[in-house]
Order: sequence, then C-alpha cells, then structure tokens
Amino acid sequence: MSSPTICYKNHRFPPQIIARAMWLYFRFPLSLRLVEEMLLERGIVVSYETIRRWSRKCGAAYAKQLRRKKPSRKDIWHLDEVAIAIGRRKHWLWRAVDQDGYVLDEIVQGRRDTKATRRLLVRLLKKQGLPPKRIITDKLRSYGAARRDVMRGVEHRSHKGLNNRAENSHVPLRKRERMMQCFRSVGGLQRFISVFSAVRNLFIPPHQKRSALATHIHRIRAMAHWNVVTGATA
Repeated sequence: MSSPTICYKNHRFPPQIIARAMWLYFRFPLSLRLVEEMLLERGIVVSYETIRRWSRKCGAAYAKQLRRKKPSRKDIWHLDEVAIAIGRRKHWLWRAVDQDGYVLDEIVQGRRDTKATRRLLVRLLKKQGLPPKRIITDKLRSYGAARRDVMRGVEHRSHKGLNNRAENSHVPLRKRERMMQCFRSVGGLQRFISVFSAVRNLFIPPHQKRSALATHIHRIRAMAHWNVVTGATA
C-alpha cells in the first residue's frame, strides 16, 4: 500500500485525530456537533465547523484511495431511485448496488425519466468497465428504455419484490438525512454520498459473510486499511 496522498501540512491537529473525526462522521449517523462532543470527551477540543472543513478537504481524497470491489460479469446490479428534498425542491438519488449490497454508484438528478436512467447506466458502465449478468429494477419504465439504449444484451428483470436489496440500501442515508435535518445543496449531497458509501462499502461485510467471527475479522481488516489510507498509523 502506498503512503496516503492527503496533505496535512499546516493542520493544528495530527492525522490520527482528523482521521478519527472523519471515521465517526462518515461511518455512523452522527451530526457534526455530536462528533465534536465525542472528541471533547477524549480531551480533543475542536469545533464542528473545523470538522466540516476536514470533511470537505479530506473526505473525497480518502474515498479515492479506499479499496474497491473488483467487477465481474457475474454481477447482478440492483437499481433504484429515491426522492430527496433539497431546498424545498424534490430531487432524485439514483443508486446501484450489486448482489452483495456493495454500492456501485450514486448520482443526484432533478429528473426521474429515461434520460436520467440512461445517465446512471452510462456512468456505471464507465466506472465498472464491463456489463453485469443481469439488472434488477422496480417497474419504472425508464429502466427498460434506457437499458435497451445502453446495454441491450443484458438481462433485465423488473419486479418490485425482487429489488429489496436496492431499496434497503437507502436506509442508512435516510437515517443520516434525519440527523442532518436535510441536505442544503445538490453538490453537497453528491459530495457527501460519494464518501459515505465508500466508507460503508469498506466496513460492511458481504452478505455471505454474516457469522460473528467473519464480521469481526472483516471490520478489523477494514479499520487497518482505513488507518493506512488516512495516515493514522504514521
């Protein structure tokens, strides 16, 4: 593993404290003020606005270095969209997860139509590098139209009962949305979810590894990887 690319120069706090604050903020449904309070309990006096600035500067850089799951032609993509209120206007968060619940991509858009669905599929293909074995969606017709345009040869199953995995993937963000009392901008939401999902992907074990011991080992390894990426082990 290469050394972290985050520049901590001119920061008053060492990387270990910054990484700890970012882990608390992105890993758990905590507000900035609650993270501030938890650090204070450890004798670390830092304002929630400082933690906010750390999240903007360091969050995306951390996410880029966190390990990603290798794509496979046997993957099954579960696609779904959920309404998000931003500034009293409804937007749509489009999300794709695989058969293990691993978040592949997310994008915030103002539309819920074929054009928006096509944009999601194009992003997914570019990011993953190869098409999946199958995609599963609800009965929104835009999915079928976009799939025929972007990846005609991929099997498509459209059934609300089959798409629980994608629908359940919205739950962690909903909890965070309530804690943060809604998001203030599209850009802010897009920045947040890119880091939030990358951290969640790292720490949440795959569905087939649900024994207590396997989960414990997975999280120990995830924490070790996080410390290397953030420079907290230095």
